[in-house]
This record gives sequence, structure tokens and C-alpha cells, in this order.
Amino acid sequence: MIRTISRSFLRHRKAIIFSMVLLCAVSIVAMLNVSVTYDLATYLPKDSPSAKALDALGKDMPNLQVYVPDVSIQQALTIKEELLTLPKIKDVMWLDDTFSLTGIPVEMIPDNVLSGWYQDGGALFRVTVDSSGYATGFNAIRSKYPESIAAGNAANQARIISVTMLEVGKIIPYVLPIVLIILLLSTSHYIDPILFLITIGVAIFINEGTNIFLGNVSFVTRASAAVLQLAVSIDYAVFLLHRYEEYRDKGYNNHDAMLEAMVQSASAIAASAMTTVFGFLVLMLMRFGLGSDMGLVMAKGVLISYLSVIIFLPALILQLTNVMDKTAHRSFLPSFKKFSKLVVKRGLVFMLLIVLFIPLCFLAQNQNNYLFGSGGMHAEDSVVKKEAKKIQSLFGSEQEMMLLVKEGRLEKVKALGEELKKHPKIKTVVSYSTAVGNDLPVEMVPADALSMLRADGYDRIILYADVPEEGQSAFTLVEEVRALAQSYYGQDYHFLGEPAVNYDIKTIITKDSPRVLWGGIIAIGVILLITFRSLSIPLILLFTIEGAIWINMALPYFQGQDLNYIGYQIVSSVQLGATIDYAILLTQRYLEKRATGDKKESAIYALTQSVGSILPPTLILMVAGLFLGIISTNGIISQMGIILGRGAALSCALVISTLPHLLVIFDPLILKTTKGIKPSSNKNS
Repeated sequence: MIRTISRSFLRHRKAIIFSMVLLCAVSIVAMLNVSVTYDLATYLPKDSPSAKALDALGKDMPNLQVYVPDVSIQQALTIKEELLTLPKIKDVMWLDDTFSLTGIPVEMIPDNVLSGWYQDGGALFRVTVDSSGYATGFNAIRSKYPESIAAGNAANQARIISVTMLEVGKIIPYVLPIVLIILLLSTSHYIDPILFLITIGVAIFINEGTNIFLGNVSFVTRASAAVLQLAVSIDYAVFLLHRYEEYRDKGYNNHDAMLEAMVQSASAIAASAMTTVFGFLVLMLMRFGLGSDMGLVMAKGVLISYLSVIIFLPALILQLTNVMDKTAHRSFLPSFKKFSKLVVKRGLVFMLLIVLFIPLCFLAQNQNNYLFGSGGMHAEDSVVKKEAKKIQSLFGSEQEMMLLVKEGRLEKVKALGEELKKHPKIKTVVSYSTAVGNDLPVEMVPADALSMLRADGYDRIILYADVPEEGQSAFTLVEEVRALAQSYYGQDYHFLGEPAVNYDIKTIITKDSPRVLWGGIIAIGVILLITFRSLSIPLILLFTIEGAIWINMALPYFQGQDLNYIGYQIVSSVQLGATIDYAILLTQRYLEKRATGDKKESAIYALTQSVGSILPPTLILMVAGLFLGIISTNGIISQMGIILGRGAALSCALVISTLPHLLVIFDPLILKTTKGIKPSSNKNS
């Protein structure tokens, strides 16, 4: 069956090349029309409290603090009106919305009232920017008041929107030359790296173009998908070409050599691709929608790369074999035989230390301090963080939140507001009772003022709290406010704000974690079970790669660094799916030799034959990850790149240093639990 299909592909190779080029061109046009989503809140499940609250509000709530220095109270009132005229600015709150300034001298305004809106000769405005135009609204404010500083979700989102796509274009020019050098060292023709990059490049463009059927993708996916797809799938092309050259060396003509290479490598490449595909697909088990977005796009990309390698690359190679022959060069990689003997004969103590260190890392990685929201997307020395700290130094770590409670009983609103004012973290409470007074009938309040305090069947209570946008103090406040609101209104309330959104993100994705972990282990375990027809080998290989993952994720704890949970969740799955290939390759070589050799001899052989094939994809994944980390200023993407690159190195290190010893130690168990292994009777020691 495989032979028949492969022969058909080769027979129609010119049509395949033309079709792939045409499909690539169409995809490039399509990818330009794929929209990008930047707001993490949009990926909350529809039944989460914050998602329900956003639906109930029916519009955006205040999402930006703007501090304008060197202005008087009267000038601040003028600026408020000017802000309302700017594009995408839907609402502006200032001191006069919470305290009547009519006929009152500035010196008569209570300090506890004034200090929340006016400090150090400057005014702080709470602005609502339309979520459909964060960058437009934010940039309009910057243009109108260049001396202003800003903080809040709108500032975070605007910065992400303005730089993320620019950084994507910067990453590829850095990565490609290094990838070319790595491929050049691991192949035998100068043109080989170019053929590989054309093959995977076409797959990347097709994957990006087919995203148009998804409607939109997240900024995390858009910024990292191309680099990751290149890094995790280019080894399929290397493997096929090595097989082709192997059969040519045996005397096969070009056509027959490629046919045999396609047939003999089909199952190995498919197994390698499927482990990576399932590594990404398990992200779709997350209820937090970003996982499904990333998982689907990347699984689709790896599958397209696999098809490109087994369909497009053979056609390309056969058309250019004469060019390949003219660009042949000697192998630049050394023989790893001495290294392999050293590892197997002298590395047992090191392996035991690693095995003992892994449980410690498992415990340590569970103690990491995680970041969940958009604030974690920016480095501490970024402009966004510096401006936020400046505002915090003047006004405290203030977060604006909103309670929507069932409309009707203003005395109940007043009572709840009084309770909220008693909370040590809540600085200001704004409601109908505080801004208008319960004695004034609703009918006498101007419509624009009333809409801020009552709309769509809800009375609104606006809170200003001295907490960060996430962290234990913020999450505790969310729990306490929700409990208090529930005591008054049962389930007839909604609570909005960055701390509430981040609390819900935390709750949802931490519950997602075990589901994704076990889903990945089971899915890849089944693939390993089918591939090796063994009960013990999947456990040994999964322990090796999971051990590398635990070490990787424990390092931030040992270093005292915060870890973005979204990046942690994605990298854990990607590292398992993408680097289990290293363990598969070495184990296949071990079993191949074990039929005729003893276990230590087989381990040395496996290591000698595998290191040269494992190092190139490891280095490429390291380079791709590290450049994502270095170039991207987005905290999630940057940290995800760094831990992915580091994870590839750790997986490679454990496969090379630890797996050979585990295969030797558990050799008797492997022989008893693996179907089809028949070592010589005198070769079992």
C-alpha cells in the first residue's frame, strides 16, 4: 500500500511541485487576512464568572489609567472633556464623578477624596478604551498628551499589538542563518539545507494560510507558530534524505532509491510526527481557549510539514539530484564512538545522580510562583511596567473593578457599598448612593450620568482597590468581594476587573494542567506502545523526557523567577511531544543491535548512531526558542521561547546521558515485555 502510494507520488512529481507552489501562493494571500486576538479574557470559557460578567455588562469597563502631570483642577476638567473626543475612547471618569466640585474651592476638597485623583500636581483619569481599538485609543491619548503616562489592561494590550507582529519579522532573519549552518553540518550536500527550508517553509505558509478557516488566532500562536513548526518538524526531512542517500550508496538508481527511502522511512517519520501532533493536540483539552488555539494550529502545522516531507520533498529531490551531486561535501560531524563508550562505561554515577535529582525537581516545579494575566507579558524594565510603577508610587497599586447587582433596591446597594468600604484594601466605592444619593429620584438624574451607575437591569458599584492586578492579595480580595455580593444578592450579581479575570484564568488553567499532563502521557504512551510493541519501553522513555521537563520547570523556582503559567503549560506539552523523538531514535537503534549484541554493546552502538541525528534538531529547537526569548518583549512568548530552548537541551542531555543506562539496567524487563526481540542466547549479559 505504502509502496503503491509512494510510486504514484513520484510518477506525478512535476504536478506535485506545481500544486504545492500554487497552494503556497494562495496561502500567503490568505494569511494576510487572518485576524489576531490579543485579549486573554476572550479565551475564558463562556460559563466562567468573568465571561458572564462581560456579557452582562454588554460593553467595556474602565481599562486604562492616564496620569497627566502639571495641570490644575480646572485644566483637568478640560482634559477630561478632550479625552472623550478622541477615537475609541468611550468613557472617562475623574474626581467630579465622585465628588461635586460646583462652588467648592480646591482647598476645601477632603484630602482622602482628592488623593485618589490628583497627586503631585497631576491628574489621574480612569478611561474606558473600546476593546476593538486598544492601540488606536491608546496612541491617540499619547499623541494628544505626550507627557502623560498610562497603566492598565488597555496599555498592556496596546503595547502587545504594536510590537508583537513587528518582532515576528525580526526573529526569522536571525534564526534562518543559524539553522542553515546546523543543517549544513549535518548533511552531505550544500544544497540540502535549502531544500529542507523550502519544504518546511511551504508547509509553514500553508499552515498560516489555512488559519483563515479558524477566523482568528491568538497573538501567542501567531508570534511563535512559524518558528516552532520549523524547529519541531525539520528533522523529518533530514531523516528522509539520509535514507535516500543510504539506498543510493547501495547502488539503487535515483528513482528506486527514493521509492525505498519513502517506504522504509514512512513508519518512523509517521511515528515521530504523531508524537509531536498529539503533544500539541492535548492542549485542546484545556478549557482555557488559548490552549485549543495553539494546539490546533500547531498540530495542523506539524501534520502539514509531515505531508510536505513525504510528498513534496521527494519530488523536489528527484528534480534536483544532479544539482545535489554537484554540491556534495564531506561530513562535518565527528564520529561519536569514543564519546559513546565513555558515556556507557563511565557515566553510571552521573546517571544515578540525575535520577535522584528528578524527584526533587518534580516537587520544586510544583512550588513555582506563577503569573496568569496580561501584566506578565511585559518585562520589568519595559516602558509599560515603568509607567505602571510610577502611577503606583503616586496612587498605590490601584485596580478598578465593578459589581453589577440586580437593579431595584438602592438601600441594598447602599448597604453593600458600606460593607465594601470597610475592607482595608478598598479605597473608594462609587455607586448611585455615593454619587447621587438615594434621596434623589432616578428620573431626575441626567441620562449620561445615570448610564454609568445603572443600565441593562443592573445597578453598578465601582470599586478602587489597593491591590495589584494579580497575586495572592488580589485573588483574596476577589474571593471576599464575591462572597459579600453573594450574601446580599445570591447569584444575581457579576464582578468585573483585571483581578477577577486573572483569578478566573488561574482557576481554569490550573484545573486544566492535570488533564493536559495525563492526556499527553497517555496519548504518546499509546503511540510508543504501538511503535515498540512493548509494555516497559514507553514507561522508560516517558520517564526520561518527563524528567527533563521537571528539571526544566524547576529551574525558575531555584532561580527565584516568576513563571507565566500559560507558557509553562504550552512548553510542557511541546517538550514532551517534540523531544520524545530523540528517545525513540536511540531506543530503536538499541533494539536493532540487541538482536546480535549484548546490552552494553547495544547501548554504545545506539548512542554512536543516534547522537549525530539527535543534535541537529536539538540545536535548531534551542536556537528557535532562545531567539524567541531574546527578541520578543512579550513576557509570555519570551519566557516560553527560553524554557522551550532550554527544555530541548535538557531532553537531549538526558537521552544521551541517562537513557542508555536505563536501557541496560532494565534490559531483562525489556526482553520479557517487548514483542519480537530475540537476542542470541549467549548475548544476554
